[in-house]
Amino acid sequence: MSKLTLGSYPHMLGFEQLERLLERSAKSGNEGYPPYNIEQTSEVSYRITLAVAGFCEEDLAITVEDRQLVIRGRQGDDCDGRVFLHRGIAARQFQRMFVLGDGVDVGEAVMENGLLHVDLSRSRPETVVQTINIKKG
Repeated sequence: MSKLTLGSYPHMLGFEQLERLLERSAKSGNEGYPPYNIEQTSEVSYRITLAVAGFCEEDLAITVEDRQLVIRGRQGDDCDGRVFLHRGIAARQFQRMFVLGDGVDVGEAVMENGLLHVDLSRSRPETVVQTINIKKG
């Protein structure tokens, strides 16, 4: 059985980039860390919340790269002179990626009680009606 792609449908024109985004999202390597929630806060807005206990604002980087929201965390190893009898809280780095649709913009990011909140908003697309004149050939 062959894999169906958006190119398999002749009436779906110009969706090649969407297909590439879906493939990239599937290969993004998002593991289970850190855990996150995505909630719809209104008809046109969303909030992504990541549990980033132990990270401070300086340890985190939020970027938008080629329609992907990328959130990275890297903690410095601050155990100079400290002797751990048990170390269950690892200083581990992470990278979370979220593919953004057209018209979705990243708003503000807020740290609160070990949670990183990133707000997104979606602009309403304008309805465009275009009439195409037919020329004699």
